Amino acid sequence: MAETKTKTKAKEKSAKKNDPLGQHGISGELALDLMRDMLLYRRFEEKAEEAYAIGKIGGFCHLHIGQEAAAAGSIKPLRRDDYVMSAYREHTQALAKGVHPNAVMAELYGRKDGASGGKGGSMHIFDAECRFMGGHGIVGGQVPLATGIGWKIKYKGEDTVSLVFMGDAAVNQGGFHEALNMAAVWQLPCIFVVENNEYGMGTAFSRVSRTDMATKSTPHGIPAHSVDGQDVLATYAFFRDLADKVRQGAGPQFVDLQTYRFRGHSMSDPVSGTYRSVEEVEQAKHERDPIAILRDVLMKAGLLDQATLEDMDAEARELSAEAADFADASPLPGPEALYTNVWAEINPNGRLFFDGRPESEEAS
Repeated sequence: MAETKTKTKAKEKSAKKNDPLGQHGISGELALDLMRDMLLYRRFEEKAEEAYAIGKIGGFCHLHIGQEAAAAGSIKPLRRDDYVMSAYREHTQALAKGVHPNAVMAELYGRKDGASGGKGGSMHIFDAECRFMGGHGIVGGQVPLATGIGWKIKYKGEDTVSLVFMGDAAVNQGGFHEALNMAAVWQLPCIFVVENNEYGMGTAFSRVSRTDMATKSTPHGIPAHSVDGQDVLATYAFFRDLADKVRQGAGPQFVDLQTYRFRGHSMSDPVSGTYRSVEEVEQAKHERDPIAILRDVLMKAGLLDQATLEDMDAEARELSAEAADFADASPLPGPEALYTNVWAEINPNGRLFFDGRPESEEAS
């Protein structure tokens, strides 16, 4: 009898291993949704790349191509009222949190109908209604801010979570360690996620750290986890379970989300540059493309065929093209935008107000 039970368990384990959807508790419908999401992210970023090349997008522009599973898998399991904050490679993360593609593209174009009114551009997409609390251009600068949101959640007795993304280089910033220490002491509902694409701008992480990424939260007593960020099913299942634990009082968590970017650090950086070889990038594209990985799983499970995939891809291209057309048609911000969303404003009689008080009262 014991032998029969052992054989049965072995068969069940083998079946789960050969069935990634069942292994992670993900339905076929959800897996197809994740495919649609990642296709949109890929085509949206390619459209942004095209617009930048012809001068419609200015300033810096950091693409997320290759890291689509990291965005879809980590954000889709969250609730709408959860908070997400990021660094400057955040276009697809904004889309994942519910910001409309039109608003994201218009922001890249610096237009009035952009998510930040055209005043933030590529690195500063923001939508409070979606609780996407901005991309941030200062390396690591968003980590203390997201920790502050975690404090707000705990202070008000809410059951939401604050998830913050950062790049490899952020873990060597002082603010990162100060924020993690506070989160640990106060047991805040924060999830700190490093999008570990192996490089901090143009420097391999191994050259600037004697310890592995997953050890960075150890001094603060914060549990660390490592996840394959190219496998959207594994990533989704992990963040689904982790967010539930944090809601239930597990305290702050640190995630080494292992991924890889297929483009340069920014649009001004060649695909490989001098810090990684063309062969390395091509191998990653061949072996670690998150869209291809999910495609193969779905086709093997009989949930997707080539014709359906092409239809989904055509829809993603259409949405991206519509976003670009919307951005093109959106006007530039007017001069009045200089006086909106700033700390000090001028009232109709020309007197300065600071925090609601006249300048004379402030001085007194």
